[in-house]
Amino acid sequence: MSSEREAAKAAFLEAHGFGDVRRQPLGGDASTRSYERLHRGEQSYIFMDQPPSVETAPCPPDATAKERAALGYNALARLAAGRVDAFVACAGWLNAQGLSAPKVLAAAPAAGLAVLEDLGDDLYARLIEAGTDEAPLYDGAIDGLLAIHAAPTPKVLSYDGSTWPLLTYDDLALKTAHDIFIEWQPKFRDVAFDAAALSEWETIWAPIRAKGEADATVFCHRDYHAENLIWLPERQGPARVGMLDFQDAVLAHPAWDLSMLLHDARRTVSPEREAACLDRYLKARPELDRTAFLADYHALGALNIIRILGIFARLVTRDGKPRYADFIPRLWVYLDVCFADPALADLKAWFDRYVPVEMRR
Repeated sequence: MSSEREAAKAAFLEAHGFGDVRRQPLGGDASTRSYERLHRGEQSYIFMDQPPSVETAPCPPDATAKERAALGYNALARLAAGRVDAFVACAGWLNAQGLSAPKVLAAAPAAGLAVLEDLGDDLYARLIEAGTDEAPLYDGAIDGLLAIHAAPTPKVLSYDGSTWPLLTYDDLALKTAHDIFIEWQPKFRDVAFDAAALSEWETIWAPIRAKGEADATVFCHRDYHAENLIWLPERQGPARVGMLDFQDAVLAHPAWDLSMLLHDARRTVSPEREAACLDRYLKARPELDRTAFLADYHALGALNIIRILGIFARLVTRDGKPRYADFIPRLWVYLDVCFADPALADLKAWFDRYVPVEMRR
């Protein structure tokens, strides 16, 4: 870290009453953010650092497809580019729904800095690894999604002076998502996609994307899985689920976050747990056509899994992060489950032809 950035962080902390804290670096993730835990006596806080200049621009609400392509990947995919004002606005909205996002205690969005409530270390993934019964945790996660999906979704989220548009996870963003696989899988495995393969790929995905955009009706966390959920059993109802890493939120099909939760790249969600979670969700929403919803879940779930396969291939081959290869076999297992839906027969056949089983590892 540059001395200039460190000086800006120290000045921010001093200006907001945190100049006397002890700072403890925390482990990073696949993003360009970094975090520290701040200690003052028995109290702790989280310090978020997102340097503003290290990401390509986010998507302006009225940008054309051509303009989004010129701006880069974040605009194409409708990602927030790590913007702190996106985090602040999304956190404010989630907390206003009675959910548990970290409260923002101080923020300088233009500088990419914020001090947040510390929700603790009881990540779902760590608790389950240590032997905690996963059933109440996943029940809570489903209840959190139900609360989100029941809430009206404004076009613009606002909180404490920060505003952020809740853009639709639209056709172009969904196409960008599945085409990451096409771009990066050949660099990761010995496969190639000719013009016929690419034409067939687009034909298969076009109606799935259309369905995803047409039914984009709910706030979508977009990274809703066991590494981003914290168990808060002292709270009540859906507030027992602490939510992290939601700044990339969009308006999306409700199946998307279910796929993020149940097709978790970093831990295996059993078929039994997946079925129990889907049943809990659908019983709470009797207005949904179960068969149609599950078809959407399998189709958009397949798209999501394929997106993650592409991202992990990119992390391994471009970014030199080989540990992400360890998660890839689990994703292929999830994809095979989605392929069992007869409606995805054409997609399964495409993979059987161009990415044979021996390459799915």
